[in-house]
Amino acid sequence: MTEYRVGEYARPELLATPHWLAENLERPGFGVLDLRWRPDGSGRRLYASGHIPGAAYLDWRADLTEQEEDTEILLLAGPQRVTETMTRAGIGNGMATVIYDDTGATYASRAWWTLRAYGLDSARILVGGLAAWRDLGLPVSSAAELRPPITFTPRLDARARLTAHDVRQLLNTPGVQFLDARIPAEFSGHAGAARRLGHIPGALNVPAAATTLPGETQFRPAHEIKDLLRRAGVSSRQRLICYDDAGMGACKLAFVLTLMGYENVAVYDGGWSEWGERLDLPVET
Repeated sequence: MTEYRVGEYARPELLATPHWLAENLERPGFGVLDLRWRPDGSGRRLYASGHIPGAAYLDWRADLTEQEEDTEILLLAGPQRVTETMTRAGIGNGMATVIYDDTGATYASRAWWTLRAYGLDSARILVGGLAAWRDLGLPVSSAAELRPPITFTPRLDARARLTAHDVRQLLNTPGVQFLDARIPAEFSGHAGAARRLGHIPGALNVPAAATTLPGETQFRPAHEIKDLLRRAGVSSRQRLICYDDAGMGACKLAFVLTLMGYENVAVYDGGWSEWGERLDLPVET
């Protein structure tokens, strides 16, 4: 798939090609977010060494999540933190925003879902990430980006994000499908780091990693994703609730489903990090 074949998806407006981004960088009311991240904290240094001109850097873990006390569970950040983060990044209400990373949209999708959960529906993900931008010889900057003061007013969409209590209440509910975005070995209970292994009862396995091309940073062509979802048994007539371990793959899968035209998509961000540790919740293998 080339970077220009965004029109084959049901919601092409959720993607930005590098050329489209280059043409719009100087437009008023336009923002760019760099979501490159490394576990050792070097993502910010990557940003400082070269980023898309005008982009603001976000650390998904520090800026977009809140960790439950004495656990490894990373949940959607509260409205105050999101407001502070977006204000600092220069992202305001209704702004056209392009998000990129260098890891197959894993972290970009988390930022996209956070913005969507708080009412900003105009965010796009850069096709191919920073690699596609550089491959076309487009400019990068190492300058510190100064963003003007701006207003971001969070409007939480309660249906976009579910808690463990919500999920338990919805088990065996007609019209609801749970989608596990982890690798098959984790889904089947043969691998994992939680106290219990397996999956939420009745869930279908749709690995988020399978939605991008192997060894690349681009999403698979629409017909391949459609076939992946068909083989997994995903129905467009159901309410779809995505989860994985810490919410990254779940958000990526939620983005892909929305890109494909699925309208009723939510994320259980506590995921298996929470569900697998709680002995009061049912598990299936």
